[in-house]
Amino acid sequence: MSGDDNTVTSTASSSNTTDTKPRRTSRSIKRKKFDDEVVESSLPTKLIPVERTRRVKRAPNPKQVTLPHTKWSAKDDLKLILAVQQCSDLALVHKCVKFSQKLTYQEIEERWYQLLYIPEVSRPATAAIATLTPEEKTAIERKTLWSSKEEAILQQVEASSQPKLEFFVSLLHQHPLVFHPARTPRDLMIQWERLRQYSLLADQTVQPLNLGDSVLNFSDVEEQLTDEELLSEQPDPVLQNELRKIDRRHKIEIRKLEDEIRQWHTMVGGPDNGPFSFDLDNETYAALRGRLVRYLMRSKEITLGRTTPTHQVDVDFSLEGPAWKISLKQGIIKYHGGEFFLWNFGKRPIYIDGHPVIQGCHSKLHHHCVMEICSLKFIFIINKTLTEGKSNDKV
Repeated sequence: MSGDDNTVTSTASSSNTTDTKPRRTSRSIKRKKFDDEVVESSLPTKLIPVERTRRVKRAPNPKQVTLPHTKWSAKDDLKLILAVQQCSDLALVHKCVKFSQKLTYQEIEERWYQLLYIPEVSRPATAAIATLTPEEKTAIERKTLWSSKEEAILQQVEASSQPKLEFFVSLLHQHPLVFHPARTPRDLMIQWERLRQYSLLADQTVQPLNLGDSVLNFSDVEEQLTDEELLSEQPDPVLQNELRKIDRRHKIEIRKLEDEIRQWHTMVGGPDNGPFSFDLDNETYAALRGRLVRYLMRSKEITLGRTTPTHQVDVDFSLEGPAWKISLKQGIIKYHGGEFFLWNFGKRPIYIDGHPVIQGCHSKLHHHCVMEICSLKFIFIINKTLTEGKSNDKV
């Protein structure tokens, strides 16, 4: 019996194991809490109800059209629209309408196409035209082109009739649908006179030019005029007074220049054909010959430099060329004992035949030596007739 009991219990246990399923729980596993978690869990918490907001689907952003920068103003657009409505010819609009700036035919054609077929351009243009004042609109409408129907009615008026303003008032009332609403009787009268001037009226004919007749040109008419006809008018006293003042001022300037020329001739001579092709008189010891002028030494000692309103020198290098780097008193040339010597007192060196003479030094000058200072070159010429005569007298 014991053996049978064991078998029964073993089968029962095996059947229990097969029939029972493992239990699962949704509770979290307990673990040891840290200090901060213990503090936070001990605090009372309030649940705040959160309202759900419905998400509204936004429509996709439309493509933003960026208009190109245009040079057309509201007045130009209005002129273009009115002119095309009147004549229906863009070529005629390009020739006759005066816009705010010079436009080509292609630009006018492109703008008209944009105003017709591109809403992104026509809407802002229409809004800009609406901002114009009534006075500005009226002024533009009165100057718009004349249509062929308007000119046809005006051409029927005879050239010899000499109509007055009241006639054009009645003409404007008779054809209100033909003439532009901004036209006035005065505008009709001016346009009719312009048509008559160019022989465009219905009863006018253009006279052909007779080639046999001699046509006068400007030179022929000028020859027919005489001085008596031109001078027949009475002279203006105010103009004559101004002319006298100007003439007097010019004469004073001429006199000043003549006085300056006399002063220059005392020490400066005019240019000659060659560097040594002039003769020195008996009062000139030597001469400095430059490219443009020559300086005459008529005393035993002369000063070199630049002349200013407050400083005078005997030899002014500024007459020869640019001398702003030369000192006011650059040096002196002295005649002593039958010889000539140069003393340099300025900051710039003076070169004698290529040898520098610095400040505070002196050098002997001989006949036909080359003196150079600040790119200005001179030839020193000695009057040997005078100097030899002086030395012979001393002996």
